[in-house]
Amino acid sequence: MGPARRHTLLIFSQTFVPDPAAVGQHVADVAIAMARRGHRVIVYAADSGYEDSTHSYPRRENLQGVEVRRLPLASFGKSSIPLRVAGTFLFMLQCLFAGLFTRRLDGIFFSTSPPLIGFIASIIHIVRDVPIAYWAMDLNPDQLIALRKISSTGLIADFLENINRFILRESALVIALDRFMADRLTSRFELPGQLLVLPPWSHEEQMELPADHQMNPFRARHDLDGKFVVMYSGNHSPSNPLTTLLDAAVRLRDDEEIVFLFVGGGSGKRQVERYVFDHQLRNVISLPYQPLTDLGDSLSAADVHVVALGEAMVGIVHPCKIYGAMTVARPILYLGPKPSHIGDLLDSAEIGVHVVHGDVDGAVSALLQLRQKDAAELREMGTAGERILRERHGQEMLRDRLCAALEVSLGLSD
Repeated sequence: MGPARRHTLLIFSQTFVPDPAAVGQHVADVAIAMARRGHRVIVYAADSGYEDSTHSYPRRENLQGVEVRRLPLASFGKSSIPLRVAGTFLFMLQCLFAGLFTRRLDGIFFSTSPPLIGFIASIIHIVRDVPIAYWAMDLNPDQLIALRKISSTGLIADFLENINRFILRESALVIALDRFMADRLTSRFELPGQLLVLPPWSHEEQMELPADHQMNPFRARHDLDGKFVVMYSGNHSPSNPLTTLLDAAVRLRDDEEIVFLFVGGGSGKRQVERYVFDHQLRNVISLPYQPLTDLGDSLSAADVHVVALGEAMVGIVHPCKIYGAMTVARPILYLGPKPSHIGDLLDSAEIGVHVVHGDVDGAVSALLQLRQKDAAELREMGTAGERILRERHGQEMLRDRLCAALEVSLGLSD
């Protein structure tokens, strides 16, 4: 009797490492882990950057055992909606052909990059009778409705809602990031035995953390020595409003010890840069996404990390940036509604401070109080967060749980 055939897992993700978008990084973690578990893993992604389409990546490469195949004309960046739609459509069309003609296909795994890729996976599932697994990183049309980009009673919302129910019905496994997202999914379609609630993880395994600020090259490079650094790192989006933080920066513009550092990209980046220009803020620094190899230095440069969540976004998006802050043991300033996954974490230990959107006085007061704490008190708050992360949200533990669920649900384990 010969050796058992390797199972073939197809993964669709428009963004993939080395692109800095968080979805692609998490999908890469799963892809590499599944390859190490003995499966043949093929990833289809775009050959250009998700945020910046001028960045190009190799069409084919082997990444730690994962066969990465990057598709042309599959992403034109996010500069305009028509270009974004065109790139999404061409990516999905190419994925459809790839899935229909991949030999000995055993299962398909997809997330929400792009949002409707699950529709393509579901078609392949029906035609080829292969199981599919859906990792819900955010929810639409929920997000579009909450941002008032479409009407909840319009044809577009009805169309997207029907597609969502179709994807949920056809999926052998659905992964929600928190209990609030799980509630939204199950209100759409009952998922008996199909639902796994599993938060995303930080990338502590890839981080080399400096011992203290004095040894941090990122702080030295950006003249942050002696400064109290308030950092927002990640996607700048209307789903994560930053107006209260920016107004606090305006209030504290004459405090030479406090620096506000905005790292990342997204449509909300323009708001930050407009604030800096309009108010001539010298206490605000805006930087692009940092390479994953520099993430430890970047995140550790902060004294306080800001996590923001829109009032209507609970269960729709999940601010993964909190895990990076907890990894580097930094206190949290949370701007958003209290009943949320972030609120749950803040209630579990004294790891940060909560301020509602619009309470600029509260944000300024919280930041000044945090700055007045001595290093030991700040370290204690950060360490409490790091301990929660290590015990409940460790990268290896969560990744292995997800991979094991994939193997069972997709029939990849013998």
